[in-house]
Amino acid sequence: MLHEPELIESPAAARRTRFGAFEADSRSGELVKNGRRVRLQEQPFQLLAALLERPGEVVTREELRTLLWPQTVVDYDHGLNKAVSKIREALGDSAESPRFVETVARRGYRFLADVTVVDGSVPSEPVSTPSPPQAAPSARPVTRQRPGLVASLGLALLLAVALSAWLYPWHQGKQAIHSLAVLPLVDTSEDPSQDFFADGMTGELITELGKVDSLRVISRTSAMTYKGAHKPLATIARELNVDAVIEGSVMRAKGRVRISAQLIRAGDDTRVWADTYEGDVRDALTLQVDIARAVAGQVRATLNRGERTALARARSLDPLAYEDYLKGRFFLNKRTGDGLKAAIKYFREAIAIDPSYAEAHSGLADAYALAGDWEYGVLSTEAAFAKATAAAGKALELDGTLGEAHTSLAFALDLYGWDWAVAASEYEAAIRLNPSYATAHHWYAWHLMLTGKTAEALREFAQAQSLDPLSLIIGADIADALCIVKDFDAAAAQSRKTLELDPQFALGHYELGQALVLTGRFDDAIAEFRKAIAISGHSSVFDSNLAYAYAVSGRKDEALMIATDMAAHSETYPSAQANIALIYVGLGDREAAFAWLDEAYAARFNPSILLRPGFDPLRSDARFTELMRRIGL
Repeated sequence: MLHEPELIESPAAARRTRFGAFEADSRSGELVKNGRRVRLQEQPFQLLAALLERPGEVVTREELRTLLWPQTVVDYDHGLNKAVSKIREALGDSAESPRFVETVARRGYRFLADVTVVDGSVPSEPVSTPSPPQAAPSARPVTRQRPGLVASLGLALLLAVALSAWLYPWHQGKQAIHSLAVLPLVDTSEDPSQDFFADGMTGELITELGKVDSLRVISRTSAMTYKGAHKPLATIARELNVDAVIEGSVMRAKGRVRISAQLIRAGDDTRVWADTYEGDVRDALTLQVDIARAVAGQVRATLNRGERTALARARSLDPLAYEDYLKGRFFLNKRTGDGLKAAIKYFREAIAIDPSYAEAHSGLADAYALAGDWEYGVLSTEAAFAKATAAAGKALELDGTLGEAHTSLAFALDLYGWDWAVAASEYEAAIRLNPSYATAHHWYAWHLMLTGKTAEALREFAQAQSLDPLSLIIGADIADALCIVKDFDAAAAQSRKTLELDPQFALGHYELGQALVLTGRFDDAIAEFRKAIAISGHSSVFDSNLAYAYAVSGRKDEALMIATDMAAHSETYPSAQANIALIYVGLGDREAAFAWLDEAYAARFNPSILLRPGFDPLRSDARFTELMRRIGL
């Protein structure tokens, strides 16, 4: 019979922590040496407290950023390094020969000394062995298990679902796995045209594992950048900031599919688990669920009831519908007008083959919603809203546990429905169902920006980037958010980082141009907008921002020409009303700007455009206040 292990109280609840000649009081924020107080500022003390909670473990820089700088999106390295320096100064420690705080290159920091949590006057034995000694009544040894990721809550459940995974047993004392990346599965089929299938299987496995709340799973977008890359696993793990990676292969032939996979711990490059699964191609998703269960068991993730249900659910899938779905996702991720049109085509073809394909309906909803947005403008806002909500509703009707579908509905409600409360609840449901779905965090961040919760929004952007660190669109939108909070230099730096990943990413050039025009570098901004147009063609956002740059730099005739052309060609710019209003703000024509905003309101436009600093000249006008009130913001 299996028993749940006894829970160990977290050190966060304790009053004092003792190490060497020092004591740290987490409640008062005081550091004491031999009874005398040592001066240490608040932020370095919080960092020290975080390290003391996990002695002997590597606490990553990302974890420390989330704890100490949750609102900082771009550059926190300087602050972290300075805080560590202050700790070492207070403890009389050194980076070269550390006694307390060790730097682990490119990862984070480790607290080296033995640590004891003290309740009263009698100390316990320190934590120094894999099996802690019996604690005295007045003290408890600090547990090495990370709070919130304790294996004890669900160990019995995990043993039941791990299946054959336990052929490679877990070794006590090894560093726990809290984050992982699924590297692109290698296609070993004889037909090279089947390569897309292996990519799709990679994405589906990422989706399945992402449903486990206690795992941080890197998004498909970032994972796929390593396709064909011949890098050491340790290097990849360091670049993605993960504890482990999954690698493997897919072979598809004569209606059968075989998936081989192995879980590698990055720290010591050891194989934790490996297995091979084989079945009918229609049962590909079932095979992925089996692998997800096994991996979840190996990392000892705590499965709650919802996660067990999600991992237990599997369905047959028509391979042709699956192929169309994968193509739809591919073109959706391009984030161009033509890409969105292609995505709509392939998602609809997948649905025609399999009308019960919930994921395809959700993908179609996303494509429709984006197609009507002011950034792309290839569909009218009215049509985009109707089509997106219908597709998202159908996806939820088919599978109410699909986190992607809840995200799709929330996004459409944000962009066009302006039902802020319902949208928030849908985002929250999506994140509960699939905590590692980067898009849910990404779009929820925009929702929070719109509703005035800027600090929370920046944290969600950071979480999205943590899950999908190489995503071009997340990187671009972080730059957009930084413009909104008027950190223009940081926005420009973030845009350049995005363009380093792909110099041909048009939205990256647009975001850089937006930051430059707001700092008065008009010629450079105009050049960036022109690059965006050269790469992906004319669009509402590119053309209107080019015109705005012309207007504020004194080239008003050229700006007016673009505004007139956009107004005359509604078939090319079907959702451009607010973009045209921006041009007239740049031209100093308030009456025309408000006239176009009234048209945008009537068309149910995406109001996030109003957050841009370009609209600042209108904010003191009562008409702008009334517009925001009507939108519900």
